[in-house]
Amino acid sequence: MYKNKKRGIVGVVITIIIIVLLVVFTNSNANQLTYIQDICNVFVMPIQNGFTYLKNKISGNDTFFADMDTLKAENEELKARNSELEQSLRELEIIKAENETLKEYVNLKDKYQDYNTIPADVINRDISNYSSTIVINVGSDDGIKEEMTVIADSGLVGHVVSVTNNTAKVQTIVDTASAVTATISTTEDTIVVQGTLEDKQALRATFIPTDAVVLQGDSVETSGIGGIYPKGIHIGTIREVVNTNNITDRYAMVDTAVNFDKLNTVLVITN
Repeated sequence: MYKNKKRGIVGVVITIIIIVLLVVFTNSNANQLTYIQDICNVFVMPIQNGFTYLKNKISGNDTFFADMDTLKAENEELKARNSELEQSLRELEIIKAENETLKEYVNLKDKYQDYNTIPADVINRDISNYSSTIVINVGSDDGIKEEMTVIADSGLVGHVVSVTNNTAKVQTIVDTASAVTATISTTEDTIVVQGTLEDKQALRATFIPTDAVVLQGDSVETSGIGGIYPKGIHIGTIREVVNTNNITDRYAMVDTAVNFDKLNTVLVITN
């Protein structure tokens, strides 16, 4: 009986020990597990965060590339619209140029209504040190002949020197071989103006009468003498008078009324 009781007490003690060991072991495993988890968190969390960051970036890139496609399409559309606008602008410029040309023709016709004229465009020019000629787009088929006078809105251009069926070559007054008998409008004195080597927009006036009073700004016009140019066509304006030791050798520089560098439209006087 005593032995059984003793065995029962031992059994209870053993059972308590086992329970305590289980509790201790369980707590120990829990702490160990927590420690392992902490270690995993140290290494795994940055990686996980990195993947999350990459995922977000990739998602952002998808949006970025979508936006780029949209911008590209909009850019192509803008380019197409810009090309259309440029084409319209060019057409308007052409119309404007044509209107300006027609306006010049009308102005020329009104200004020189006493003459029978044929309008023409300058299609070529030969401007060198020794010559200054232009080619216009009318010829013998249009009634153009040699020695006909050619004028522009601002004044005298020159005269026809050769003709084909559809074109005519014009020697301008700034050509060094050209000589035009002219008059000073304020004094009616007769002079001769010629092209110079030094300046393609100026003429040299010579044979100035010794008693003529020539002033800067005086207007120079055709005299009608010589059989080519009608009287009264504006040539230019006296820029300066150059006096020499011999008064018979004095001369004047005349700025041409026509800007030959920008000459595009002319009239040929046929009568």
